[in-house]
Amino acid sequence: MKTPLLDQVNAPQDLGQLSDSDLTQLAAELRHEMIKAVSVTGGHLGAGLGVVELTVALHKVFNTPEDRLIWDVGHQAYPHKILTGRRSDILTLRQPDGLSGFTKRAESEYDPFGAAHSSTSISAGLGMAVARDLEKKDHNVIAVIGDGAMSAGMAYEAMNNAGAMSSRLIVILNDNDMSIAPPVGAMSAYLARLVSGKTYLSLRETAKQLAAHLPSFMQDKARKTEEYARGFWAGGSLFEELGFYYVGPIDGHNLDHLLPILRNVRDTDKGPILLHVVTQKGKGYHPAENSDDKYHGVGKFNIITGEKEKARANAPTYTGTFAKALVKEAEKDDKIIAVTAAMPSGTGLDEFAKTYPARCFDVGIAEQHAVTFAAGLATEGFKPFAAIYSTFLQRAYDQIVHDVAIQNLPVRFAIDRAGLVGADGPTHAGSFDIAYLSNLPNFTVMAASDEAELIHMVATAAAHDAGPSSFRYPRGEGCGVELPDAGIPLEIGKGRLIEEGSSVALLSFGTRLDETRKAAQMLSSLGLSTTIADARFAKPLDEALISQLARHHEVLITIEEGAVGGFGSHVAQYLSENGLLDQGLKFRSLCLPDLFIDHNKPDVQYDIAGLNAPHIVKTVMNALGKDFNQSQDRA
Repeated sequence: MKTPLLDQVNAPQDLGQLSDSDLTQLAAELRHEMIKAVSVTGGHLGAGLGVVELTVALHKVFNTPEDRLIWDVGHQAYPHKILTGRRSDILTLRQPDGLSGFTKRAESEYDPFGAAHSSTSISAGLGMAVARDLEKKDHNVIAVIGDGAMSAGMAYEAMNNAGAMSSRLIVILNDNDMSIAPPVGAMSAYLARLVSGKTYLSLRETAKQLAAHLPSFMQDKARKTEEYARGFWAGGSLFEELGFYYVGPIDGHNLDHLLPILRNVRDTDKGPILLHVVTQKGKGYHPAENSDDKYHGVGKFNIITGEKEKARANAPTYTGTFAKALVKEAEKDDKIIAVTAAMPSGTGLDEFAKTYPARCFDVGIAEQHAVTFAAGLATEGFKPFAAIYSTFLQRAYDQIVHDVAIQNLPVRFAIDRAGLVGADGPTHAGSFDIAYLSNLPNFTVMAASDEAELIHMVATAAAHDAGPSSFRYPRGEGCGVELPDAGIPLEIGKGRLIEEGSSVALLSFGTRLDETRKAAQMLSSLGLSTTIADARFAKPLDEALISQLARHHEVLITIEEGAVGGFGSHVAQYLSENGLLDQGLKFRSLCLPDLFIDHNKPDVQYDIAGLNAPHIVKTVMNALGKDFNQSQDRA
């Protein structure tokens, strides 16, 4: 029986004790360790399995953390975490007070850049490379980016900038979908090794110097001939045009190919260089290899069978409810179009596409383009629904302002993952959309308090042609309310009264309504008659409802799952402008605190945020000048 090797590796420097021939065994052990961990914690599995050999090779060849290694998105960084001193904590992955599911600067010196959104690695790497040059240092900077992330414009902006500079930067294109690469094998690996070596590079430089003495028309011919010759064998002319020296494609699972080429790339003084490796997402775990999504993101699963832990039966998710509602609206209106940015299953639009494939568009990781593409559709009388996570919609804010709001185009934004999102942490929290949309002229901004309301808001958006609109809803299961057969458009800017009381008014915006109900029950037990209202709209505000609540109650509390500057701030502005705060009203606004809340269970996150029922009650009691703890004791 072979001696385990992973037990000997506590840091990348320990790889120096292993021979190249040992690394295949180490990769196998690393792959098993990762599968075992994610089966317990859940997380992103397929991407990490695809880069096990690449991770081993990078840490073997380069001197991290002095050499900066940047993982784009961070989905694939679990093997990297195991090799960089975090193996003993790997079962805390995405757990409370445990390891982040992404790279995180505060977690390890081996994570030089935090990443959970895609396509940032080349820009960050170029910044680090320029900083190194300014300080006259000589370490390497390596950015690993997937072919999916290369669909975002930011990656090309960075490459265009890097290509115009002389800074040494190594970009590794991890092509795990075979969307770019021609077939790879021994011949392409041999050619990649050849063109990455010093001999070829020096010959190429000599040829360039000789060509400089030729007449100008011959210089251009010589350059094109050399590019054509290399492009014929290896491809990569697009990257060459952007100013990168292209090497590849090579098999990203073959260490005999990876190691010598990475050493060649490391030892050259040319830059920037792009190394194209081809990998298989989910590599080495059959259930992931055979799954449509390659186990991109999974909950806990059975490591033997690959069977995923099932959600509670008969509990529809908000995402699924939205998708079904949109399909129903599309049955009645052939102008409805669905747009997503590389998240068809995450937003539920894969279900829409099954019924209306010609009316559903996945534009890739390109939120800016998605928004303006939808705006273009709207100019021609179509009704685009752009289904984008709140956190990703942030990337397209200028397009929302310039291309949609200013032109008052009726683009409908279905904002998934609103509020706090649990294990994905602050990088994926939907904290800011209420604030960043409510301050825009022409916008109608809604939030569903439950899945039935979501169905009505889909119908409302479909019917609203007077300008842009948005409706937000959280991740996960709904409240289990009875669902209507079809959505009925709501009156724009009108909320609803849930219960009427006389002394305290609780005005909820979004899915904190359930906690608001619990708070009202607790207040009732303390002898406080409480009104509950569902705002439905942050813009336009239901001014009549707010005035009624302000004039007939001693205390008015707003509750929302968004950052300061959102719904509560707009209510406060209205109250102030209309003198309603001058009549003794005690107004308080509950929203997300001014901090980034780490990954945890959602109910714990909302406890930290102060947005659960006891916090609402405490806020009311404090506003009334009463001691919350003593009141609880009496109750």
